[in-house]
Amino acid sequence: MKQLDFLSKKIQHACAHACMKISCFSKSFCHLVSLLYRFLLFQVNLFWIQLCYFISLSILGFLVLRALEPKYRTGRPWDLDLFFMSASAATVSSMATVEMEVFSNAQLLILTLLMLVGGEVLTSIFDLQFMKARFNGKTTTMVGKIESCDPYTDPSNTSNTDPESELPISERLVTNYYNIHTPPSEITKYKSLTYLGYLVLTYFFIIHAVGCISIALYLIFVPSASDVLRNKNIPIPIFSIFTTVSSFANVGFIPTNENMMVFRENSGLLLMIIPIVLAGNTLFPSCLRIAIWTRKKLSRSREADYILENQRSIGYNHLLSGSHSVLLALTVFGFVLVQFFLFCCMEWNSEVLDGLNTYQKIVGVLFQSVNSRHAGESVVNLSAISPAILVLYVVMMYLPPYTAFLPIKDNDDSSKIHNQENEGRNFLKVLMLSQLSYLVIFVILICITEQQKFSEDPLNFNVFNIVFEVISAYGNVGFSMGYSCQRLLKTNSHCKDAWYGFAGRWSNKGKTILIIVMFFGRLKKFNLEGGTAWKLS
Repeated sequence: MKQLDFLSKKIQHACAHACMKISCFSKSFCHLVSLLYRFLLFQVNLFWIQLCYFISLSILGFLVLRALEPKYRTGRPWDLDLFFMSASAATVSSMATVEMEVFSNAQLLILTLLMLVGGEVLTSIFDLQFMKARFNGKTTTMVGKIESCDPYTDPSNTSNTDPESELPISERLVTNYYNIHTPPSEITKYKSLTYLGYLVLTYFFIIHAVGCISIALYLIFVPSASDVLRNKNIPIPIFSIFTTVSSFANVGFIPTNENMMVFRENSGLLLMIIPIVLAGNTLFPSCLRIAIWTRKKLSRSREADYILENQRSIGYNHLLSGSHSVLLALTVFGFVLVQFFLFCCMEWNSEVLDGLNTYQKIVGVLFQSVNSRHAGESVVNLSAISPAILVLYVVMMYLPPYTAFLPIKDNDDSSKIHNQENEGRNFLKVLMLSQLSYLVIFVILICITEQQKFSEDPLNFNVFNIVFEVISAYGNVGFSMGYSCQRLLKTNSHCKDAWYGFAGRWSNKGKTILIIVMFFGRLKKFNLEGGTAWKLS
């Protein structure tokens, strides 16, 4: 009996010791996680966080795409091409090295998810949450500093008869900090960040819901459009969801091999997609300001007033002043009008628009002009367009999405302030080159990797086509000149035309460089002021 009691005490002692060790380990682990969280929150550049995010997203998408079966077992793409497509969807670039109809419905849904979480609007919501977390982190730091001075933290202090003294210490500290140590403007700013996050999220869901429903209804009630999907064995729900997400995120992927060329006669569908494209990128700041102003008029929200009057202090890149938002919208429509006019002058009677009536031509040219900035959806064969229009497209693809003509001095420097907060050390700023310099380097590297094809196939592999592809990847547009076996100098019976981008015919090294260009273009907002150390005088 004594031996059992002794053994029981030993077991209890061992369990207590193990529990103490586990408790110490858990506390140490939680402390380590807290330190790591605070390090990422306050010390790590936002550029590196987003870079890791897009790379991780691309790798995860590649692994899932590789695990799923394609539509045709004999047409399984190579691993590099799958990773290329995953990175292209995550970075909203829509550069393709695989025909879209190769993917099964499950793989199309994965690509849809990649486009959804990689889009600029959704990632900007993550940025807002990051800003709120930093605000909370600063609050926690201040609470820690005043903890030793707070009367509630002294257990020997029994003179306090405040009814709030029964609250937990942490809750009393936060209440004490917000009510006493935080200026009212900071509290309003924090509430405004929360309010803005919900507003952008609501905007995001409304556009997607309206877009999916309207496209699905059009496909159901217009036989000519639904017949295309029926012949290609693409379900209407998948097509409507995929197209809406792709258009709003300005990706440019369409489940059909021919992109939107098979719907060039369906002007109603094109007109539905145009506002989705504009609302998700170039006109997002203007639409967002209209949404905030409308919300203010309907609810007379104090936070909406604060957001509209203090866009600089909010620090949200997509929140511009009223005058800036108006001028941005005028610039966007001006660029569209210039492209529309030039395209109509050069290609109205050409084979590019052959088979379309006047109304269909107008809508098709308008659709093409809107997509040249960043969306990348197309209703024409770009290789058949006149060189003057292609050069104009190169310029449009190179311009950042919020390029605006500002003839008056605008006091909204929120994006500039935000970028300055996220830039690295001073010596890194000096070493940064301009965007154009990096693009020249990428073009040179790709010309080196594809040097042999320049001599064997000069009509397809020429410098302009390479530049066009690189600028399109950098601008996350997705326009491509494609590849044609008919342009081969020597006939090749093994050559088959395919419905994917020009990069699909590049070597693995060339494709890898273009993947880097897509990541660089997706994060170009962190280096828009690069190259300022160079003085060309």
